Amino acid sequence: MGFFSGLVTAPLAPVKGVMWLAETLTEQAEAQLYDPGRIAAEMQQVADEAAAGEITEEEAAEREEELIHRLNEGRARGYQPGG
Repeated sequence: MGFFSGLVTAPLAPVKGVMWLAETLTEQAEAQLYDPGRIAAEMQQVADEAAAGEITEEEAAEREEELIHRLNEGRARGYQPGG
């Protein structure tokens, strides 16, 4: 990058930094949301709560359905364990 183009694009540097940060945060959030290991742990938590009587069977079924949807969505997006 030449001196002149560096001067011209310098005011955009903060915007590029914010955009990079937003993209990175989004990627991290999606990786956690669709992580199969995390989903399995949440499924176990739902089962434990249902067994302890903390939630109803209907609530457990709804939460499990949401978790299965997340798992399928993650697979469709290509998320893999640890990746």
